[in-house]
Amino acid sequence: MKKIACMLMSAVIFQAAMAQKTVEVGGAAMYPTKNIVENAVNSKDHTTLVAAVKAAGLVSTLESAGPFTVFAPTNEAFEKLPKGTVATLLKPENKATLTKILTYHVVAGRLDAKAIAKLIKKGHGMAELKTVSGGVLKASMKDGKLVLTDEKGGMATVTIADVYQSNGVIHVIDTVVLPS
Repeated sequence: MKKIACMLMSAVIFQAAMAQKTVEVGGAAMYPTKNIVENAVNSKDHTTLVAAVKAAGLVSTLESAGPFTVFAPTNEAFEKLPKGTVATLLKPENKATLTKILTYHVVAGRLDAKAIAKLIKKGHGMAELKTVSGGVLKASMKDGKLVLTDEKGGMATVTIADVYQSNGVIHVIDTVVLPS
């Protein structure tokens, strides 16, 4: 009986994942049945992010059950940082700083755009999202787009929302957000 219940639960979860649409990011399909890492490694727009996640030792975390909401900066977003910043952060001696920056892009739970919009409405135009690093991202809407403001006052716009994963959801952003 227990085995049948497990099989039915697996089938329900699989069907729910399949009901979520597959989105293309960076020239690759992002399958809702795959986890965050399995999908991200295929996006040509996120090679810098994937390299950073590997350097920080966060692969196993982002492959775990989660769920996670990841605000994923593109390669172009990383290029906006001062010259040499990425290379410096990828050095082993800067792993702690890199980890803090990357986990600042992650919120525990599965917050799709609709859920974030509800939080923004409840917060009268602004929602505070507590990140895995312990920091806060402020979410708001500007010209119909979801915008994040980091602790340093920098702003990132969500360019592709609701890229569903088996262990969460990714929102692609155009700027790296930074903790204080």
